[in-house]
Amino acid sequence: MPDRGPDAAGATVAEPLVSVVVATNRGGPFLAEALASVAAQTYPHVELVVVDDGSPDPAVIRGLVEEAGVGTVLRLDPSGVSTARNTGVRHTRGELLAFLDDDDRWHPDRLRLAVDALSARPDAVISYCAMRTVDPAGEELVAADQRPARDARDVVRGLTGIMLPNLVIRRGAFDAVGGFDPAYRQGEDLDLVLAAATLGPFVFVDEVLVDYRYHPGNTTRAYRDLAAGIRVILRERRSQARVARRAESAGRAGRADLDPAYRDRLRANDRFAAWSAARAARADLSERQVRAALGHVAWAARFAPLAPLDWARERGRRLVGRVTGRTTGRATGAGPGETND
Repeated sequence: MPDRGPDAAGATVAEPLVSVVVATNRGGPFLAEALASVAAQTYPHVELVVVDDGSPDPAVIRGLVEEAGVGTVLRLDPSGVSTARNTGVRHTRGELLAFLDDDDRWHPDRLRLAVDALSARPDAVISYCAMRTVDPAGEELVAADQRPARDARDVVRGLTGIMLPNLVIRRGAFDAVGGFDPAYRQGEDLDLVLAAATLGPFVFVDEVLVDYRYHPGNTTRAYRDLAAGIRVILRERRSQARVARRAESAGRAGRADLDPAYRDRLRANDRFAAWSAARAARADLSERQVRAALGHVAWAARFAPLAPLDWARERGRRLVGRVTGRTTGRATGAGPGETND
């Protein structure tokens, strides 16, 4: 493996290999662009594994990988995205792991800057960068809004904006948390991030290096399944955090109490669910589909009955914070960004 050069003590430090896993069950119109963005990385030590998770036309995926001129393809029977990514990882060798969805793309310096950040912080388990949302044509829809994580509580509250396409994780941390949980079909990246947050700090690269594509084929647009799945993950991780904290001996300093952060994140997820239902209802009403619109409202009333009151309370806190020059330290607002960790 090529050398990185001498460190401060004069020793030679090898540049780490970054293993990139792309899992796809469809190919899709954006896969070629995603693969090209991996091939265009300025960091030279990269291996790519594309996991074909039971796509209907494997020859298309193989052709796109061959055209990109980088990577190998693994063909699986339909197994789900968590199993597909875990399988891809097992077929790689890198010290660092990165994951790219088949409809997103990276800036050429994305991996180089992530490696630099992690090399400068040996205690950090994850590096993540700023990420914007683009439309199918690649035009910006939402500007990047990621922020540095001060501690695990920021990560749990969802104040950082971490998603799978904008993180790089050390293999040791990935293995320590058991990789992606195959039980989760949505929100599996959130579960991974929450687990990793208990292992060590995250380091932030404050440059927009990832384009997250928003289009009709996004699984995250199925808001009911997404909100329900995230609730399950948050409740499970909250329960585990409580048990871990109680298990610590009284004589030790103890880990940060994450319970209030999980409470805030659960409330934020409810606000996201209510906001998404309201948006879907408005869209149906614009097409005079009254029954469908009422269905969205009824679901939100059952799933998150207190969300409107909670939203009003959070808005009030934000207004008070602006007037007094203070922040509440809580996840606020109502929109997709609240759940995208």
